[in-house]
Amino acid sequence: MTEKTVKQRSEIDPKYKWNIESMYNMDFVWERDYIEVKDAAAELAGYKGRLSESAGVLLEFLNKRSEAWRTLEHLFVFARMKRDEDNRETKYQALCERARKLAVMLSEATAYFAPEVMEIPWETLKGFLTEETGLHVYVHLLKCIRREKDHILTPEIESILAQFGEVTSAPSEIFKMINNADMKFGKINDEDGEEVELTHGNYIRFMESRDRRVRSEAYHAMYAAYLKQKNTIAATYNYNVKTTNLSARVRGYESALSAELFGDDIPAEVYTNLVDAVNEHLPLMHRYVALRKKLLGLDDLKMYDLYVPLMEQPDEEATYEECVALVKEGLKPLGEEYAGILERGFGDQWRWLDVYENEGKSSGAYSFGSYDSHPFVMLNFNGKKKYAFTIAHEMGHSVNSFYTRMNQPFIYGGHSIFTAEVASTVNEVLLQKYLISKAETAEEKKILINLQLEDIRATIFRQTMFAEFEKAAHEASDKGTSLTHEWLCDTYLELNKKYYGPEVEYDEEISIEWARIPHFYSDYYVYKYATGYSAALKIAERIEKEGEPAVQDYIEFLKSGDSDFPIELLKIAGVDMSRKEPVVNAMKVFGNLLDELEALLQETAE
Repeated sequence: MTEKTVKQRSEIDPKYKWNIESMYNMDFVWERDYIEVKDAAAELAGYKGRLSESAGVLLEFLNKRSEAWRTLEHLFVFARMKRDEDNRETKYQALCERARKLAVMLSEATAYFAPEVMEIPWETLKGFLTEETGLHVYVHLLKCIRREKDHILTPEIESILAQFGEVTSAPSEIFKMINNADMKFGKINDEDGEEVELTHGNYIRFMESRDRRVRSEAYHAMYAAYLKQKNTIAATYNYNVKTTNLSARVRGYESALSAELFGDDIPAEVYTNLVDAVNEHLPLMHRYVALRKKLLGLDDLKMYDLYVPLMEQPDEEATYEECVALVKEGLKPLGEEYAGILERGFGDQWRWLDVYENEGKSSGAYSFGSYDSHPFVMLNFNGKKKYAFTIAHEMGHSVNSFYTRMNQPFIYGGHSIFTAEVASTVNEVLLQKYLISKAETAEEKKILINLQLEDIRATIFRQTMFAEFEKAAHEASDKGTSLTHEWLCDTYLELNKKYYGPEVEYDEEISIEWARIPHFYSDYYVYKYATGYSAALKIAERIEKEGEPAVQDYIEFLKSGDSDFPIELLKIAGVDMSRKEPVVNAMKVFGNLLDELEALLQETAE
């Protein structure tokens, strides 16, 4: 199904559409649950001032709170996925908005929860735990709250801050409107000389073009648009950083970085170790960039030359079923139980996946679902063999969710961002290893090695550069520096020079690249891509070398959800991210791949 015209949703075979009706098959059931949560919010508000009364009252509150959020999650997930099926459908736009407002209502109604738990003497809480065994499941949750004692404010202030949630997200929302709605990038001429409109969606495709003129036109057109908006976007990001820093100060944290790391109990050394380890291995990146310049036969390597594949890549077509078969083969090292869950997910009976694009459907791909549903995966399959990596990635998230929900209560049924990307990336790494091992020619092997080198460059080196930029911006703002477009552009340009080295000829355009990175509005988020990929490489290496024992450790990790802090959970899988070693190992993998590619190039040249 690779037709050029996009179908209406009604035209797509049901077996390629997710079975979302398994969540709600009638509108009145959704409305019933909505009213139930609304009533629960009012009831939970009535527990204010009572949590220290007795073990029974505390348990009663915690159970009702958990049930309310569990039902609300189910409501929201359904509404969001129905909206994503066809964004033109106003009915589900409205349901999404109602679910969001209900979440705000529930948050406000229980804003006293953490401050009251803080005020219960620890000896009293220990007595409650002895008296009421039903509280045992909440021990980790209560410990998480109590460790934040120095950073939780009075119930009145917490309630006000909860109401300010929408206001403090203003910089992010403003950026989204500028970036996605208002900005236009003009038109360029494609490889065939035809005039096409440049968009966020096709920019990377043009940057990967073998035609350097196309790459140059796309690059200059894209960043010309951002340079025109440099003052507005700089002001927007400046106030985003100010908001984050202010929030950290109000809550008594040392810095915004400390505040963002605190919730997951991530030592600051994890962040600094990542940056230090990558910086120590930047000569590998410079070597890779020099090889790129040589293979592309360029006298002057520009920033717009960094994305084009080093070797001509066949645009291999494949059916969805062929891609699924590749994923299944590539993930066989994870064992029969994992394979069985994949079969269930891909099967026609449960219909986890929504496969094809249709008019109005959201772009991209994701894994979603509620605690009480099976996992769901949204795809927009493009008929290319390479899309197997997207399928493997999203199924990694989904199988992780499946394992977690089967083994953890609702309160620990999610995943921190720090661990979530590990499960998806392990799948991608294993699929890459499988394809490289099955490569029939040196050319095919070179292409696959280049693909993995690019993944590490983009996910570890590039995201770590982003992490350095973010840290520098927050620290400068905290010291009173105004984050003008000059400061932001100068800082970003110097980081690019450090990371990519002397072989690149730099220009004004790359200095504004920071302005198009939406993740900068989710403060101190991007470093988790780099740590997650490093952890995934280590886990995949263990599975390859140790077999079944490493697989079982990994499965136990997938079952763990949010039952402990991320660093401790990853240790179950044999990875200690508090040390430099996993990142150093990732750099070693990059170096070995680079060695192998250079050796293959030498062999084929002789």
